[in-house]
Amino acid sequence: MRIIAYYLPQFHVINENNEWWGDGFTEWTSVKNALPLYKGHEQPKVPGDLGYYNLLEPDVRKSQADLAKDNGIEGFCYWHYWFGNGKRLLEKPINAVLESGEPNFPFCFGWANESWKAKVWGEKGKSDKLLIEQKYPGKKDVIDHFYANLAAFKDSRYIRVEGKPIFLIYKPLALPKQQQFIAVWQELALKEDLKGIFFVGHANRSDEIQDMLDLGFNAVNIVRNGEWLHNKRFLYRNILSLIQYKLLNKPYIIAYKKIIKLFTKPEDSRLNIYPTLIPNWDHTPRSAKKGYLYHGSTPELFKEHINTVLESVKNKPLEHQIIFLKSWNEWGEGNYIEPDSKYGKSYLNTLKSALANFSIKKAN
Repeated sequence: MRIIAYYLPQFHVINENNEWWGDGFTEWTSVKNALPLYKGHEQPKVPGDLGYYNLLEPDVRKSQADLAKDNGIEGFCYWHYWFGNGKRLLEKPINAVLESGEPNFPFCFGWANESWKAKVWGEKGKSDKLLIEQKYPGKKDVIDHFYANLAAFKDSRYIRVEGKPIFLIYKPLALPKQQQFIAVWQELALKEDLKGIFFVGHANRSDEIQDMLDLGFNAVNIVRNGEWLHNKRFLYRNILSLIQYKLLNKPYIIAYKKIIKLFTKPEDSRLNIYPTLIPNWDHTPRSAKKGYLYHGSTPELFKEHINTVLESVKNKPLEHQIIFLKSWNEWGEGNYIEPDSKYGKSYLNTLKSALANFSIKKAN
């Protein structure tokens, strides 16, 4: 199986975050300041073997790659930030990977094409202050964006499908003139001696899949992390949590053992649909009592989830047995598979064991 883990490059200091949040801010700031919001709420999350790392340190990046490789992960999908007119953020870690050639570990890019907003919670409710806007200036910017990534696309470590570099887009339906964007990049790829670009759309709901395929995306990574918001039956069964969230100022609490049943559907067995593994989720370090979380995740339940997802892709050609892992290190969303102080490497070991057992089962 081709397990590709989403990778957040937010763990180093940048001038913009210093300006917005204070000197020295990184993702770890929110993680360390997180508070338990109800009895049994496990916060703050504390990293294990890797500690509160800085992604500008080569040894950290190598240790991450070694851990991932040893536990069955094919590569990282680095979140990539291009806000238009050449404006980038958080690019230093991947630039160092490209320039140094280390770690020797596969990777691809996921374009996080959305504006950044500061979410301020006060007595009058939610207000969003725009920090940096995602812009789409036009065709020249589309061309500039391609050439900014060309060195990565030509890197021997870059993950490919059908010989084409994968490029995932986080919000495909927010991208104006999607077909033109795809056509321009495909033309430029052929011009630069690539076989093309393998475009993957990121979808949160099943009803978005066909729209993306119709626009020309080669495949869709379906996450369904928020699909329960549109599932009336599921919401009704969790009505107590909804009441506590609305009236008692508590985060919205969902049992992990229940939510994992919604993460896969029969359509995931289609060739051009790539499902997602989600080991855990707790957004409260970023959004406090306005966040939601999956309570009670354990390596044992994660194993159950893994096996269901593996079953859904087992009959695809090997090249398309792709599963995205959400995520390698989204600590601020309580969504990670890196070692922590409670479970150590148990989630990684569970993934490794499940993949090995499934291979043996399939061979027999």
